[in-house]
Amino acid sequence: MSKPERSLQLWLPSLAHLEPAHPLRAWLPRADRLADGGVGYLDGLGAHFTGVDAHVPAAAITRQFLAGDAGDTLWLSADPAWVQPDMSGVRLLACGRMGLGMDEAQALAEPLRPVFDEAGMQLEISTPDHWHLRLPADTPLPGLAPPSQALGEDLAQHLPQGAHGRRWRVLQNDIQVLLHQHALNAQRRTRGQSLVNSLWLWGGGRLPAPPTTTLVGVVSDDLLLRALAARAGIAQPLRTADAVTAAGAGWLIDLQDLPAHELASRWWPLLQPLLERQSVVLHFASGERWLHKPGHRWRFWRGAGR
Repeated sequence: MSKPERSLQLWLPSLAHLEPAHPLRAWLPRADRLADGGVGYLDGLGAHFTGVDAHVPAAAITRQFLAGDAGDTLWLSADPAWVQPDMSGVRLLACGRMGLGMDEAQALAEPLRPVFDEAGMQLEISTPDHWHLRLPADTPLPGLAPPSQALGEDLAQHLPQGAHGRRWRVLQNDIQVLLHQHALNAQRRTRGQSLVNSLWLWGGGRLPAPPTTTLVGVVSDDLLLRALAARAGIAQPLRTADAVTAAGAGWLIDLQDLPAHELASRWWPLLQPLLERQSVVLHFASGERWLHKPGHRWRFWRGAGR
């Protein structure tokens, strides 16, 4: 029996985010609809890497990628974030891409270190935008969702509840009070930048065995995706025009985090030639999947909206 044809994979934003006139929609009627794939961020990752589910130890995997010292330590991601109160609660508006320099990150972390030390945790600034906590071996983990799934939502929906969660709720409150008072945030407000007034604690656990994958490489700016690819022993260049243009069969191009207008204006001119010359699977973050082959461009009889 012959092996199925290997295709280039495009991981795209939710289909509902694309306007009817978006150039990508014009290619769907001529493509073959496939069975739906993973929905959301972790399901999307799990479609390509074994062992990725709601409990994936993202902190240990990303710490190993960035610093190479995850070992058998229990880790928790503590990514700088911006939260803002509104009439119905406090919402997560940004996380992990706050445009911090290392000096700024260290300055923000300074008043937090005593709080973590008292809790038996050690704060590590892996990169300015990605921080990690070394935890005592017996620490119960909070189990927060990835920031991509919590963006725009009320923090109360995600903070751990009950007696077990009280420690983490108190810690989160202490973090927010200290960062809210930080002089650097006053400077960022003056410059019109987003505040760094919280940390998102998620992805706890120990470093697992390397995942397996059928991919040969990924093009992405997402830290966890690149870290999984590195653990699996495949290439993981950052998302640049050259990297996208060079991707071929067996590669995954990660575009699921982009706004639809940027996908259309900046990346579509690079994606269209790929669709014209090779087999491409289009996987939307909302689960829908299509297979487009070069010969499909002749399917003129397939009307829009199919």
